[in-house]
Amino acid sequence: MENVTVLGAGSWGTALAIVLAENGHNTLLWTHREEQANEINEYHSNKKYLPETKLPSNLVATHNLKEASDHASIIVVAVPTKAIREVCSQMLSYLNKKALFVHVSKGIEPDSLLRISEIIEQSLTPEVIDDIVILSGPSHAEEVVLRHPTTVTAACQDIEKAGIVQDLFMNNYFRVYTNDDIVGVEIGGALKNVIALAAGISDGLNYGDNAKAALITRGLAEITRLGVKMGGNPFTFSGLTGMGDLIVTCTSIHSRNYRAGNLLGKGHNLTDVLDQMGMVVEGVRTTKAAFQLAQKYEVPMPITFALYDVLFNEKIPKAAVDELMIRMKKQEIDELL
Repeated sequence: MENVTVLGAGSWGTALAIVLAENGHNTLLWTHREEQANEINEYHSNKKYLPETKLPSNLVATHNLKEASDHASIIVVAVPTKAIREVCSQMLSYLNKKALFVHVSKGIEPDSLLRISEIIEQSLTPEVIDDIVILSGPSHAEEVVLRHPTTVTAACQDIEKAGIVQDLFMNNYFRVYTNDDIVGVEIGGALKNVIALAAGISDGLNYGDNAKAALITRGLAEITRLGVKMGGNPFTFSGLTGMGDLIVTCTSIHSRNYRAGNLLGKGHNLTDVLDQMGMVVEGVRTTKAAFQLAQKYEVPMPITFALYDVLFNEKIPKAAVDELMIRMKKQEIDELL
């Protein structure tokens, strides 16, 4: 049994805390909101994020970051990407021993263009980081809490540390593979949200399955081109954290990015869409970072560029799709990598 702290009591952080608690680990779930911690402890529920789910009685919550820091030798970071730097910086003053960090967020920081593991490294110090493992793959919290079969990947340069996380989470409904390609796993997990926004826009425009299948396929080519240029293993992008995560995020009603894109395709403006969602839509922020990365590494990413124009330059979604369709003729294989 391990002492584990999960930072972030949104839907995914709570779902993973449930897996850990059911696996017999001493799990503490941190939220910055006292009323949410009280609800979890008193009523074993998290109505805002998982309204139909009864939480295990052995899952305890706190809003005290020092208590959360003191509790664990393994810390799961499940806060939105824009909050990771702040939360880690606050935690640094409380950490007095090394911990294994497991991050489950999917995004890239605009402007700095840092991956999540790099943000954590920059926000903390080597004295408190045992290592950083990425847990990623095709997984919706709403299905994990129903104990539906789910398969993800734990990635770390030290494959033995990835194995520790594999053992921590794995059970008869939550299967974990290991991988040492942290760049590929993080890039695949972040950029699939960009393509999911575009897939939602396509469906919002009622363009049908043909268009969405092409968009997902060409989107995977964009993700792979950039990921390989950044040092990722090309085979990673055909696995769980590439193709697998891309498919589930582009096709599921559980996907916030897909739902947000769908509203954009129906003519809603971005501000209204984000207000309606009520939860973080990581793909919006990541689109800006992906646009910047494509320019930095000189990688052609036409879908990403078109989406950037829709989100930040107020381009009409239909016009963006029309421009993609009349691009210069190319051979498909030449564009894969």
